Amino acid sequence: MTTHASHPDIIKRLKRAEGHLRSIIAMLEEERGCLDIAQQLQAVESAIGNAKKALVHDHIDHCLEDTVRKGTQSADDTIREFKAITKYL
Repeated sequence: MTTHASHPDIIKRLKRAEGHLRSIIAMLEEERGCLDIAQQLQAVESAIGNAKKALVHDHIDHCLEDTVRKGTQSADDTIREFKAITKYL
């Protein structure tokens, strides 16, 4: 399995989001205000979205680019994979 340079940063982002999500659960259990909870949910959603974008961009910049340069996959397969992963942006 190939290690990506961006994965440690993505892991940090997701662990931070995980901590925030646990805080949101506690806020709900404590019956905190909906506005505060919604704001925190938005922050978690944004953090996860940014992690996803970083992962997709890394895949395009490194995996697909490497595949094209090395010729280890047909152009059609590479284009298909590119189209498939960009659906997540």
